[in-house]
Amino acid sequence: MTLAVLSGSANALDPTDANRLEDELVTALHAAGAADVERLGDDPGRLRELSRRAHDAGERLLICAGDLVAHAGLLRILATEPGGRSTALVVADPAGDLRDDRGKLLPAAPGAGTVRYLGAVCLAPADLPTLDKVADRPDLFAALLEAGLVPVATPVRLLKAERVRTTAELTRARAELAAVDEDRALLRLAVKEKDDFFTTYAVSSWSPIVTRAAARLGLSPSAVTWLSVLLAVVSALAFWQASRPAMIAGGILLYLGFVLDCVDGQLARYTRTFGAFGGWLDTMADRAKEYAVYAGLAAGAERVGLPYAWPLAVTAILLQTVRHMTDTWYGALHDEAAARPRPQAAGGVGARLSAASNRVQGETGSAAYWLKRIVVFPIGERWALIAVLAMIFNGRVALAAVVAWGLLAFAYTGALRSLRSLSMRVGVLNTVDTARHRDDGPLVRYLLGRAGLPAPLAFAVLGAAAALALVVSLLTGWLDAPAKPALAIAALLVLAAGLPARARHDGPLDWLVPAALRAGEYLLVVAAGLSGSVPPPVVYLLLFTLALRHYDLTARMEKGAPAGRAVGAPIGWDGRVVLLTAFALAGAATAGEAFLAVVTGGSFLYNAIADWRAGGRTT
Repeated sequence: MTLAVLSGSANALDPTDANRLEDELVTALHAAGAADVERLGDDPGRLRELSRRAHDAGERLLICAGDLVAHAGLLRILATEPGGRSTALVVADPAGDLRDDRGKLLPAAPGAGTVRYLGAVCLAPADLPTLDKVADRPDLFAALLEAGLVPVATPVRLLKAERVRTTAELTRARAELAAVDEDRALLRLAVKEKDDFFTTYAVSSWSPIVTRAAARLGLSPSAVTWLSVLLAVVSALAFWQASRPAMIAGGILLYLGFVLDCVDGQLARYTRTFGAFGGWLDTMADRAKEYAVYAGLAAGAERVGLPYAWPLAVTAILLQTVRHMTDTWYGALHDEAAARPRPQAAGGVGARLSAASNRVQGETGSAAYWLKRIVVFPIGERWALIAVLAMIFNGRVALAAVVAWGLLAFAYTGALRSLRSLSMRVGVLNTVDTARHRDDGPLVRYLLGRAGLPAPLAFAVLGAAAALALVVSLLTGWLDAPAKPALAIAALLVLAAGLPARARHDGPLDWLVPAALRAGEYLLVVAAGLSGSVPPPVVYLLLFTLALRHYDLTARMEKGAPAGRAVGAPIGWDGRVVLLTAFALAGAATAGEAFLAVVTGGSFLYNAIADWRAGGRTT
């Protein structure tokens, strides 16, 4: 439970009003989840003692100014940040001394800020040593920022909060609080403030009704997630049937499944029932549902005699997985740049793109803003496109549209993000367990990596390019299957990506290494399938299980979930490449891909179930 501290008091108020306000804050802090509320009074040195107490207990410490008038719901939001990060209460203010950068609070020059601090900050256990260093400073929050704290912003938005100095201000602030329907506001706040176009207008406009109903029924966010999975699976089965009524039903079910996919997050935010495992489950379910739908569309198109549907599904899953890897690591890179900024390249293209992007992001609701949100092809737009085209045309058309738009989005985001990352001049992959997120196995960890070569991205891209060239050669007939020598050479070039595994991955573009490694491995799976005439559904199944494994790695990082067990992990991408190539060269590519699918999928399921039983929650 969170430990709360009332810092200072409203000394300018009448003593009766000041005491009443303090009592109201204590009540609100208890309602926010604080098991214990300490009054700091005139002894700021006691804050260090309380900080150490919270740190030793592994608890958050919520520090609240004694002159704050705020809805209890805001303090609860502050105290229950889902990522377990430090967060501060702020209000929009063009003349503020803070800047909100992608949800992170950074100091700003006077008059150049976008938000203003409102006197309440909740510190995560990991940041309490920073508080210990500056606990005696009267300008506590500014001191924390100077010491390196980068808190998450908790904006006031639809609720009310203000610091008061006079009885008149106190009366006005209380009247403003009373004029707001707090529960209704909290329900609207559960909807993401900036979401995608389709989600904003076709889902979030009415999904809060479903969210409130789910809360009244006592459903957990994870229960809603499972209902969403069920609808997506039934939708995929309907697409497999491929009749016009079935395709229409599949499109409707897919849309309803996406509504529930939004509701589970809204329900978690509305009820403040978060869990690292629940966040992990939501991410994994999203990807599994989407890729199951791809399979249903392909199987349905094949069922009615439409060729090339499975190759399109294979391309779609490969493309989306590689894209998502770049999304994950670019987001991590951007957060690293915000937390530890370096001087950007003056006048460079990347710096100008960053400025333009930030300007467009600030123009919420404008045509440019929505175009920027749509062109990257987020999940809402993908599911809407699939549903509409499947209902009107067929599964092959829907898959072809997903591939075409996905390629456009990949080219757009890849080019712009690469230019922006060059201007940021920071690395991110070196800040985590690099070998784990590369998915290196023993061959790379203990043998190939000993070469210690530099340029990890160049080697990873070389392997992916070699595998892609082989796939194109087999598809165009330039090489005739089985083309075993070419497959062996491509596999060796893919494995060469292990030679710089021990080099520092701190280059401005090294955040692309995981995506390039995934591309190399997945393209080799496709090449081996073409070389050995493997049935496309088997190729797709292996790619599906590999995608789950790699999403598992990134989702655990993003959601703060435990690292999990290592059963099945030691084989690594390098071991899978060796086994796959050996099976293909032996003329048993189908058996090899099926075997790897069973091993990869089985180890993923075993680890997930074991972790669920050991530490999962139904939230």
